[in-house]
Amino acid sequence: MSIFCRVDDKQIPLYRVIWISATPHFCGEVDCQCEGLHEVALEGGETVWAKSVETEMLMEMIEEWQSCD
Repeated sequence: MSIFCRVDDKQIPLYRVIWISATPHFCGEVDCQCEGLHEVALEGGETVWAKSVETEMLMEMIEEWQSCD
């Protein structure tokens, strides 16, 4: 099993994920490029934006990774 997950065009190490938003971003700004995407907070104050499919896959990978002995 890999410790990396692809989010958008980035390979993210699973251990850097702090939290994943449960609901998609909505701010109503006309020029917002993150509308409908889920925020994935990484250690170090970084954020990446993921589609619903990517967040589901990321959560599954983290659960699998954490359950391995």
